[in-house]
Amino acid sequence: MAPTIGFFTRLLDDASAAERYRTALEHVELAERLGFRSAWVAQHHLDGREGGLPSPFVLLAAAAARTERIRLGTAIVTLAHEQAARVAEDAAVLDTIAGGRVELGLGTGGSPRTLSAFGEDPAQRRAIYDAKLHRLRTLLDGSADEVLYPAAPGLADRLWQATFSAEGAGLIGAQGDGLMLSRVQPPPPGLAEGATPPRVWEVQRPAVEAYRAALPGGAAPRILASRTVVVVDDAETGRELASRAARAIDAQLAALHGGVPEGLPLEALLERSETIIGTPGQVVAALRRDAVANAASEVSIQVHSIDPPAHLVARSLELFAREVAPALGWRVGHHEEEERHVA
Repeated sequence: MAPTIGFFTRLLDDASAAERYRTALEHVELAERLGFRSAWVAQHHLDGREGGLPSPFVLLAAAAARTERIRLGTAIVTLAHEQAARVAEDAAVLDTIAGGRVELGLGTGGSPRTLSAFGEDPAQRRAIYDAKLHRLRTLLDGSADEVLYPAAPGLADRLWQATFSAEGAGLIGAQGDGLMLSRVQPPPPGLAEGATPPRVWEVQRPAVEAYRAALPGGAAPRILASRTVVVVDDAETGRELASRAARAIDAQLAALHGGVPEGLPLEALLERSETIIGTPGQVVAALRRDAVANAASEVSIQVHSIDPPAHLVARSLELFAREVAPALGWRVGHHEEEERHVA
């Protein structure tokens, strides 16, 4: 079945926190009107430059009050930082307010500095995450000794986990959770120095295969592929936005790959950073090549690292929903099963 479409915001506008949150809520409302199935937010602690939202449940509660049908997701809650029972309660309250529209995405979180600030040992990040995930799951599915209030029926079946590896994807599949795939991927081990890294869907394909193979019998795969997509009305606007973001893209690549060749042309920077920017036709042509996205349950688009002004983000959402997704055969609009779920 063709993927549905989602919208992912990291709240990285060049603005105050209040303005960032106001803009994000407006974009979620717009995404609902345009027929996006979901809106996702990331959690980042103690660093407004990396991501401006330490408390995703608070923002999503505001979004729930302003919307009716769009599903509201965390991509991700950095569970290793959090108290599992607190996450369960916050998610349950949000799901109650939203009428069962919450999708709960989880991950370890990547910053040793913030883990230390929350009193956790960065060296034990994986073990901490696994223990908290078990505790969270038992609270949500009712198998814990304690009874969660309010009850969150079905929320345990709407857990997602993020991973970069095929091994991690297999573990997620065995647990029956949804698989969250990033817009970028670390290069595979053994890549020769100076070699051009493979495309993101080539690296992610083994993870998808491992996930599908590990799913319990009868479980439907849930695969969310995040991609950087900025749709503009004309190619010149796209090139201007990309040129402005070139330094940020270069820094991102340096962090991901440990350095990039000097003097790469803009087009090569965009390809290596898996940044798709252009007119609807150009974006359609680029996304047609992405085998993982086209086989996913849902594709969630974001604008980072381009980070254009808010009005161009809104325009990108419009063009994606009205021109790009239909041309790809991806599903736009709210479907009968979603209407029944909300009711």
